[in-house]
Amino acid sequence: MEDARNVQTGKKQVPPTGGTDTQLAESAWAITLFCVACGAGVGAVLPLFARLLLKLPWAPLEGPAELLTSIPEPALTLGTVAVGALGGLLLGLDAAHESLSVRVCDTHLALTIRDSTREFAREEIAVLCRDGKQLVVLAPDGMELAREDCGLPWPRLADTLAGHGYRWAQEDPYRAEFRRWVPGTPGLPEGADALLRARAQARRSDDDAEDARDLRRELLRLGVVVRDEEKRQYWRSPRQN
Repeated sequence: MEDARNVQTGKKQVPPTGGTDTQLAESAWAITLFCVACGAGVGAVLPLFARLLLKLPWAPLEGPAELLTSIPEPALTLGTVAVGALGGLLLGLDAAHESLSVRVCDTHLALTIRDSTREFAREEIAVLCRDGKQLVVLAPDGMELAREDCGLPWPRLADTLAGHGYRWAQEDPYRAEFRRWVPGTPGLPEGADALLRARAQARRSDDDAEDARDLRRELLRLGVVVRDEEKRQYWRSPRQN
């Protein structure tokens, strides 16, 4: 686990250390335009929704709805569309920044997200697989090297990895070994239960997403692999196998 190298890259790419490489990344333009279109669409129907709300015998947010519909047309619709598009733009830029890009080389693999790159040597990787919407990188001893949300086309990613000689699995080969965590679960290494409690708390808020990621890394140092399913946490410990 500690062999993975964290490299701050900014907008620059880490140069390959050998062999030809293939870069896979989601289109930032496509993500942003999709979010702008969705935001503008929500803004377009907002005045209609406000008017329908006021026709109900009892309606929540009646005051804001009256204030909104007091603005004359076409200024109302143009304004809500503009605000929705701006919100979609900000959301799209953030989503593009959070998206995962993968650089595959014969000698190493690099994952880039949030302007930070983690690079893994070929010999560190046993298999890569899909777990729901996440890309998982597994070491020969069963520990996870990485687990990241992935919006890349899975068939293309699998073909690219196979083309460079990496093993690919359609699902996590260790999935059956995960057990649901509840406070006080026996069998965990010392300190792991407290970290899982803290991580459960952090996952309740989007603002603490980075804390949840840090806590996952701390658990990996203790030999505990964690996967999430909705609000539940599941764990396994390869060192016990």
